[in-house]
Amino acid sequence: MQPLWHPSPNFGPRRDGLRPGLIVLHYTGMRGAEDALARLCDPAAEVSAHYMIGSCGTLWQMVAEDQRAWHAGAGAWQGLQDINSRSIGVELVNSGAQPFSAPQMQRLEALLGALMQRWAIPADAVIGHSDMAPDRKEDPGPKFDWPLLARQGLAVWPEGLGPDVALAQSLDQIGYPPSDPEKRLQAFRFRFFPTATGPETTRDRRRAACVAATLRWV
Repeated sequence: MQPLWHPSPNFGPRRDGLRPGLIVLHYTGMRGAEDALARLCDPAAEVSAHYMIGSCGTLWQMVAEDQRAWHAGAGAWQGLQDINSRSIGVELVNSGAQPFSAPQMQRLEALLGALMQRWAIPADAVIGHSDMAPDRKEDPGPKFDWPLLARQGLAVWPEGLGPDVALAQSLDQIGYPPSDPEKRLQAFRFRFFPTATGPETTRDRRRAACVAATLRWV
């Protein structure tokens, strides 16, 4: 399916000749697609994304892939700043409180496959907004089905447990930026251990070590 072109004025050139090497997934946190499109295309809001997928699977494109959309904001990944210049942003119409629909996920799988092939982006470079900005973001949140993407080779997911090493060490290796330890733990859990609650556990540490061991830059 070709995306529906719905241009946003909120974009600019990628800085320093950078190309997309990451894909950042978001939820809109709004009531529906119409409200989200209005905000992502409002000059006063100064936010945008390259793509948005509705709950019924409709795909919109707002910014050309070679341009810098304003979706990521302040944050970092693997020690790199200006994530907007390094990434493609994909918004999913969802409040964060409900599961993501099957048509929406199917459209996302098709989109990710095309983007990853077009820009040579590996599975471990598909991240959530909360991964690169744990102090201030929670999306796409604990309801998002990361294992489904991983089974299609479109993301990473830990298989088993690693050694019991310091959580901060593993999170640094994975790519999480320095932040409040509790918020960084929560961001990790949103992504890799969504059923976990309460204080840090041995299982958190061993799961994080397993993730770190699978990544190409560790």
